[in-house]
Amino acid sequence: MDNREIKSILEGLLFAWGDPLSIKDMSAILEIEERELTSIMKELIDDFDYNRRGLRIIKFNNYYQISTRPEHYEWIKKLNNMKNTKNLSNASLETLSIIAYKQPIIKSEIEAIRGVRSDKAIETLIERRLVKEVGRLERTGRPILYGTTEEFLKYFGLESLDDLPPIEDFQFDGSEVE
Repeated sequence: MDNREIKSILEGLLFAWGDPLSIKDMSAILEIEERELTSIMKELIDDFDYNRRGLRIIKFNNYYQISTRPEHYEWIKKLNNMKNTKNLSNASLETLSIIAYKQPIIKSEIEAIRGVRSDKAIETLIERRLVKEVGRLERTGRPILYGTTEEFLKYFGLESLDDLPPIEDFQFDGSEVE
């Protein structure tokens, strides 16, 4: 099979599956080494970008997914009567930030940083599949450890957690607080 045929099959797989597909799964389906397939996926992504296709392929943590281009949002919005979904509250965003930077983390640590209870914010983040339980701490009560999900990376357009801005970028000297 030549690369052109492989790219065509990959595009069909990504479109038909809808959800993110791992390089490992695609490699098993096509019976091609992961390293070679990763190179072909890079070429396919470049092809989509160079030709300004209406779709693009996004990559995060060795998963790939086909999606629409964000710059076409205004037109897609007109076609698709968007569901009325609320944005995340400030409390949820604050909680999500803490989890993203400190994961794995337990609820009491989140609440110690925020200074308020975080039950509702955590519940909302779990419902939106941005946060999940990643285990339990080996101590009395075995509290739940929370971490971010692949959906979190996708939602914020990150390939991996390494793409988060450095926490130092958010430090302030206290003069910003009234």
